Amino acid sequence: MLYPLFIRPFVFAQDAETAHESSLELLNNFRYLIPATLHRKPVNVMGLEFPNPVGLAAGLDKNADYLAGLGRLGFGCIEVGTVTPLPQAGNPKPRLFRLTKYDSIINRMGFNNKGVNHLLQNIAQLPPHPYILGINIGKNLTTPVDKALSDYNLALQQVYTSADYITINISSPNTPGLRSLQSEQALEALLKGINECRKGLQDEHQVNRPIALKISPDLDDQAIAPISELLIKHNIDALIATNTTLDKSNVQGHPFANEAGGLSGAALTDKSRQILYKFHQQLQDEIPIISAGGIDSPEEAQCRLDIGAKLIQIYSAFIFKGPELINKITKSIKP
Repeated sequence: MLYPLFIRPFVFAQDAETAHESSLELLNNFRYLIPATLHRKPVNVMGLEFPNPVGLAAGLDKNADYLAGLGRLGFGCIEVGTVTPLPQAGNPKPRLFRLTKYDSIINRMGFNNKGVNHLLQNIAQLPPHPYILGINIGKNLTTPVDKALSDYNLALQQVYTSADYITINISSPNTPGLRSLQSEQALEALLKGINECRKGLQDEHQVNRPIALKISPDLDDQAIAPISELLIKHNIDALIATNTTLDKSNVQGHPFANEAGGLSGAALTDKSRQILYKFHQQLQDEIPIISAGGIDSPEEAQCRLDIGAKLIQIYSAFIFKGPELINKITKSIKP
């Protein structure tokens, strides 16, 4: 009850991006006041043993600046990033909007981050931790889309030994042209190149780091079969479904409804659930699916697992409902 009564009013009194940064700084600075809690419900996915199926989606901690605090909250997995090879400022502010009536968020951050070297320095200083660490990688804004593979391979080479798994983000709506990489021809070339790079890294380091692909909730039904076939063909280890949506129909009438950017949170629940179901029907557990988007209760988390997800990730619900949600979901999950 601490979060809704005392912390959330303080955080929500600030503009969204200031609140994001200040609340994470507070979490880091006062982390030793938080009892470290980890409910163990182990699950093996991508050849990794996750202590429980509840993860934090990428975007909250882009630079791995706040893992000391976040690591005490009970997540089975924390995914940091999206990180790009070079630092970049992202889009002009304001670029983050809370739609509190809908427990949803619109963001057009634009892959703002301090670059892969900063992230790796932070990770190198981490003590041993119980959670699985994912690193989400993207391309720099200045890199043309037709040259995106060079950025993904560069980032993959840089983070390979520091991550437990690596996510390829081609589905953010806030980098111009990025989602075009989900088309069959572009995705074929991208995944082929990434898999070849990964094979070289496996030989060099004598270790396998699983690779996940994060996709959009706005895909046409006709895209699901080709994407599924390419995931299998190029030995991608997992699918993360989904990123944010450009569809604002569920929040029409809100003052921020017409803001550019991707919508996350409760307004994304149905669309993300549908994409999960359709990909699971196609993949049939041949490739595990990590479900993200609009998971804001133990009931919704269980629903995603029941319709095919192996793991779940939360983001917006963590902001609206607080850290208590993590343990509520973890304790309630049934095998």
